[in-house]
Amino acid sequence: MELRYDKPAEAWTEALPVGNGRLGGMVFGGIEQERVSLNEDTLWSGYPRDWNNPRALQVLPEVRRAVLEERYEDAERLSKAGMMGPYTQAFMPLGDWHIRFYHGHFADGYRRSLNLEDACATVAYEIGGVRYTRELIASFPDQALVYRLTCSQPGKLVLKAWLDSPLRSTTAWRDGGEDEAFYAVRGDCPYEVSPNYVHDPEPVKYEPEAGSRTIAFEGRLACRTDAGAKLKVDHTGIHIEQATEVVFFFAAGTSFAGFDRMPDREAFPPGELAERRLREATARSFEELKRRHEDDYRPLYRRVRFGLRSSMPDEVREWTTEERLRQYGADDPELVALFFQYGRYLLLASSRPATQPANLQGVWNRHIRPIWSCNYTLNINLQMNYWLAETASLSECHEPLLQFVEDLSVTGEETARIHYGCRGWTAHHNSDLWRQSAPPGNYGDGNPLWANWPMGGVWLCGHLWEHYLFTQDERFLRDKAYPVLRKAALFCLDWVQLNEAGEYMTNPSTSPEHRFRLPDGRTPALTVASTMDVSLIRELLAHCLEACERLGLEDDLLPEMRRVLAGLPETKVGSRGQIQEWYYDFDDEDKEHRHVSHLYDLFPGAAWGENRQAHLYEAAKRSLELRGDGGTGWSIGWKIALWARLRDGNRALDIVRRLLVEVEDDGVMDFHRGGLYANLFVAHPPFQVDGNFGAAAGIVEMLLQSHEGRLDLLPALPDAWQGGEIGGLKVRGGFTVDLRWELGRLTYARIIAPSDQTLRVAYKHPIRVLCAETGEPLTEQAALEHEIAARQGRIYTIRPAG
Repeated sequence: MELRYDKPAEAWTEALPVGNGRLGGMVFGGIEQERVSLNEDTLWSGYPRDWNNPRALQVLPEVRRAVLEERYEDAERLSKAGMMGPYTQAFMPLGDWHIRFYHGHFADGYRRSLNLEDACATVAYEIGGVRYTRELIASFPDQALVYRLTCSQPGKLVLKAWLDSPLRSTTAWRDGGEDEAFYAVRGDCPYEVSPNYVHDPEPVKYEPEAGSRTIAFEGRLACRTDAGAKLKVDHTGIHIEQATEVVFFFAAGTSFAGFDRMPDREAFPPGELAERRLREATARSFEELKRRHEDDYRPLYRRVRFGLRSSMPDEVREWTTEERLRQYGADDPELVALFFQYGRYLLLASSRPATQPANLQGVWNRHIRPIWSCNYTLNINLQMNYWLAETASLSECHEPLLQFVEDLSVTGEETARIHYGCRGWTAHHNSDLWRQSAPPGNYGDGNPLWANWPMGGVWLCGHLWEHYLFTQDERFLRDKAYPVLRKAALFCLDWVQLNEAGEYMTNPSTSPEHRFRLPDGRTPALTVASTMDVSLIRELLAHCLEACERLGLEDDLLPEMRRVLAGLPETKVGSRGQIQEWYYDFDDEDKEHRHVSHLYDLFPGAAWGENRQAHLYEAAKRSLELRGDGGTGWSIGWKIALWARLRDGNRALDIVRRLLVEVEDDGVMDFHRGGLYANLFVAHPPFQVDGNFGAAAGIVEMLLQSHEGRLDLLPALPDAWQGGEIGGLKVRGGFTVDLRWELGRLTYARIIAPSDQTLRVAYKHPIRVLCAETGEPLTEQAALEHEIAARQGRIYTIRPAG
C-alpha cells in the first residue's frame, strides 16, 4: 500500500498529499529545493453576511406562472434577475514551505513515496556517497506537520527553510536558539474572491488595511537539530549547517470564530494558536510524535483490508505507481486495491472530528481562485465525498459533514423564509465555510440551471439517516438527526404545490445542471417536478416517518407528511424505455451528460432494486446505457456504483478501467474526460477529490450491499477478479463483514453482530450459516437467502453449500 516514484514532482498533481483533517500539505520531494504546499481548513475568503435576496419571494409567483404556461425563457429570465444571492466564498491556500539544500541536484537512487499504512511521505536519495532521507507526517493528535531530515554521514545537512504565501502577508522571525527560534508567515484573507469562471476586473478584493472582518492567519515553522549543528534565523529563513538530523515542525492558526460569527483576532489570535501548537509538538521527540501519529491513524486505516489475487510479474511490483498506471491501469489488481485504500487515506487526511468537511479538493488547494472556488457543491459533489465513510468503516470521518448539515440548517431557515415564504430550511447548489444557503449567482450573473435548485439540504439529510442506519445510534437520531430532517421536511411540505391531477409538484424545478430539449430545438432549464426533486422529497418524508416509528414519536406533522408522500407523482418510464429525467418525456440536451440525477433512487438512494420497483430498476439500466460510460472523474465514480447496484460487475469494472488511466495536468476543463493524475488524484478535470471517494465507494458496492434489507455478498463481482478478500466493511445495521472468494465464487464470509437483531444474508448460490465459535450449523438447508436472530457480539460464518 504505497505510492512510489523515481523522480521529484514537477506539477502539483504529481506531489503527494498529507493531512490531519485541519492541515494539508502537498509534498513535492525536490532534491535541491523541497516544496510543501500548505493549507488550513478554515482559511477562506469572506465573512458571515446576509446573502438572502428579499426580491425572490416577490418574483417566485411570476416564475411559477411562466413555467406552468410553458414560457420557459421568461421563467429563466425572471429567476436569474430576481432570485439569486451572491457567489460563495473560496478556500484559500496558506502558502508554501521551502527547504533549500546546498548539495546540488545530481542524485542517485532517488525514491519518493507515500505509505498508506502509516500515512508517511518519504524522500530518499544519495549524493557523494551520503544517503539523505526525509519523513513527513501530518499528526492529528499533535496538530502539526513534522518533517525529519537525516543523512548517513555526520554534519552533511546544510540548508535553509522559509515560508511564503500568495495571500497578502508578511514574514516574521525570532532567533533565540532551538527552544525559541521560529520563522512565520502571517496575513489576512480577501473579503471577496470571484469564482474562476467569472470575468471580474478585480477578482480578489482585500480590505484597504488589515481589518477584523476577514480571517487572519499565521503559519509558523520551528526546528530541532542535533548537538553539533549551527542554527540561526533571519529575515530570509532558518539557516542550518553541519547537522546530521533536523526535525521541522509546522503549525498554523486562524481567527475563524465560527460559521455564524465574525472572525475574531482577539479571541482567536492566530500567532498564539500556532505557537501553542508548536510548543506542544516540539516538547516531544520525533519518535514519540510518530508513534502518537501511528497509534491514532493505524487503527482507523487498518479496519479495512483489501486484496485481489494477482498474477502480475514480480518485476512490475518494483515499478513506479505512474508506470503501473500507464501500462496496466485497472488490469493491475494490486493497483486497484491501492487506489481503493488511497480513497480511504484521503478521507482520513481531509476529514476528522471537529474539522471542516472535505471540500471539492479535500483539504488541498494551491490557487487563490481555485476551480469552482473549491467550495461545497451540494448537487452531488459534497455528498459523494462521504459515500464511503460508513461502508469503508470510517464513520468518525463522517462527523464533519454531519455537523455541517446541522449548521447549514440554521442559515437555511432564513433562506427558506425570505426567498420562498416557507417553514423549515433549504440550501442550494453551493455553500462555503460560512454555510451560505441562498442560490449563488451574484444577484443575477449566475445560471438558474444550477443556482436555483433548493434541494441541496434535502439530499444532505440522507447522510444523517445513513449514519443512523450504520451506527444504530438512537440518541443521535433523536437529538441530532431528526430535528434537522423534520425542518427539511417542513420546507418540502410548503414548497410543493398541487396540480390539476392532485399531484404534489415542485415548481420551479431543475435536474441539476442538465437542460431538456423541446421539439423546436430550444433547451430550457426550469420546469416542474424533476425526477430527482421527487425522489429526494419522497425519501426524506419516508425517513421522517420511519424515524418517528423507531423513536416512538407522535409528531403533529405526520398526517401532512403522509398526505404529501402519497400524492407525489410516480417515477415514469419514457419512450426509450428510460427513467424520465423530468415530469414530461423531454429529450436530453446532452445525451452523454455527466449528471445522472434521475437515477438517484438506484444509488445513492435505495428505492429501486431487484426486489424493489423492478420495472424502474430495468429502466435505470436502460438510462445508463443511453447516457454512456464516459464523463468527468466524479461522474465515472458514480457510474461504478450504479452498475454495481445493477449487479453487473463486468460493466462496473469497465468503468473502473475508464478511470484508471493517466491524464496530463493541462488545467483544461472537459466535462467528458476523466482519469487519474500521476499522484492518483482523480481528474474532473482538473482535480476534484470526489472522484477518488466516489470510485472507492463504488468498489465497495461491487463486493457488498445492504440497501435492500439484507446483506448481499459479492453482488457485482467481475469475472476478472477471480480471487480476493476484503475485511472490515460495515453495512446497515452496524454489522462488520469479511469476505473471501476464489475462482469467482464465495468461499467464506464472517459477520459480527453489533446488537441483537435480525440478520438476513443472501448470495447468488446456495449458502449455509454457521456459528463461528462452535461450527454449529444455524440453518438446516442451503439456500440463496437466510434469516437468523443474531445476538450481540456473536460471529457468524457463511459458507457455500458443499
